[in-house]
Amino acid sequence: MRTVARSGLIDQIITSLSDEIHSGRWKVGDKIPNETELTELTGASRNTVREAVQALVHAGMLERRQGSGTFVISSSDFGSALDRCFSRAELFDIIELRLALETTAARLAARRRTPEDVAQLCALLDEHRAAIASGDHEAETQAIVALRRGIVAAGHNKVYIQVYDSLLPTLIAQTIQWLKKATPEFLAVVQSFHSRYQALVGAIAEGDDETSFQIMSDILTTLLEHEQAQLSAAR
Repeated sequence: MRTVARSGLIDQIITSLSDEIHSGRWKVGDKIPNETELTELTGASRNTVREAVQALVHAGMLERRQGSGTFVISSSDFGSALDRCFSRAELFDIIELRLALETTAARLAARRRTPEDVAQLCALLDEHRAAIASGDHEAETQAIVALRRGIVAAGHNKVYIQVYDSLLPTLIAQTIQWLKKATPEFLAVVQSFHSRYQALVGAIAEGDDETSFQIMSDILTTLLEHEQAQLSAAR
């Protein structure tokens, strides 16, 4: 983080803090330094730092959590508007959006992945396998969302990852509820997706963009068709 001149305005601190988020040095979910640390890092007064942080809270990029600190919740103020939209959306609509976004992201990942990306995806696969074995729906949800985010991140498209990060809170909440109410038969189908994700990561590692696209499309189409059937049965 660059030091800000003491004569600088609050906007300079806002820009400095935003740069940490936009650059990825502070990622979504990270706890940022406290006011004392930020004062030392920027060279600004405590009041100036406090006002700058509050401005980013209002913009939807940061969130204060009582007793815990301040956390990054979006990589842009654009994300806060998306988050409000997503939080009101139906599961079916979210899956349709994911079908458009994640299939293309899988294709981009196969074209642009680095060795570090592949190693990260393999580690996330292992975590997903362990979460399924635990029988904990929340752990399973966190693991599969982390894996899918890793695939989006491997595409190295900053706009895609910003949109996906804005989608995460809604996606996690909906998926946990969805798994809890799923029938044992369909839950088994969902857990069997692990082998498809293994194939997907393999295709990404090999740079096979069309296979990557198709596997992700098959997974999401299965979820979409199931949800469509559920909605039809409820009418």
